[in-house]
Amino acid sequence: MQVISEEQVASVLTLPAASAALREAFVQFGQGQGAVLARGRAAANSPDGAALMVSAMGAVLPQMGVLGTKVYSTRNGQFQFVINLFSSETGLPLACIEANELTRLRTAATTAVAVEALARPDAKVLAIFGAGTQARAHAEALLPLRPFQRVLVCARSGASELAAELAERFEVSAVAVDAASAAAQADVIVTCTRASEPLFDGALVRPGALVAAVGSSKPAARELDDALLARAALLVVEWKPAATGEAGEFCRAAPGVIAPERVVELGALLAEPPRSVGADAIVVYKSVGIGLEDVAIAHQVYQALQA
Repeated sequence: MQVISEEQVASVLTLPAASAALREAFVQFGQGQGAVLARGRAAANSPDGAALMVSAMGAVLPQMGVLGTKVYSTRNGQFQFVINLFSSETGLPLACIEANELTRLRTAATTAVAVEALARPDAKVLAIFGAGTQARAHAEALLPLRPFQRVLVCARSGASELAAELAERFEVSAVAVDAASAAAQADVIVTCTRASEPLFDGALVRPGALVAAVGSSKPAARELDDALLARAALLVVEWKPAATGEAGEFCRAAPGVIAPERVVELGALLAEPPRSVGADAIVVYKSVGIGLEDVAIAHQVYQALQA
């Protein structure tokens, strides 16, 4: 069994490679191959008063020849991630992988898979809510996918700095704006925040927009309001049990707002012929993060290091 360090992960992991591995894994899952282990958590306080939590999630991906789990610690809101990867052919451990960098990229890489499948080909304006690590990772993942001409950044702090950084790095017009302007003007909206309440009025979102909410995986927290969820022609999720159990958008929605027939899993959508929802239809993609993503990318990293 190999022990793979953060430095080794960073040396081979790229967003295009991660997105390709994720798309393959989601298609296989959408075709009924494989299984996902739901996230489990246990929490306590340390003798010094620190808030402690251990969490675990995983997947079985037999077509890729692997299964595995991601285990991570939380101490006072700070995370440390490790992935254990096994061979599905022998059951033997293949690698133990330090996974902070992998986790940073995996959320954005999964969003890229969803945006590639769901966003309008002519999308010109990207709005990013948040100015932290995930906001930067999502800009890096999404700007190559569509002919975006403008980036709108909305954040409680750091919005102007991130906009300037993106303008210089990607040679695109990028400005800091308020929440209402971002929601009303964008063709693709990505929310990467720790907000516990909706970030904007869903009635402002323009017809034909894609909204990707990736900032929360806790039932009490939500970034999108019922007005937007009710307008969405499709609500795309990674795995229905995870979304209904962990996403505040589902757990806190008023009765009748989310019609079950409008909810579709990303893997099923990718595995089927393209679904037509109309040019003016609003689509919502809600991510909470599932073990399939971690195991698929860990497998890609492991293979790359064997080459």
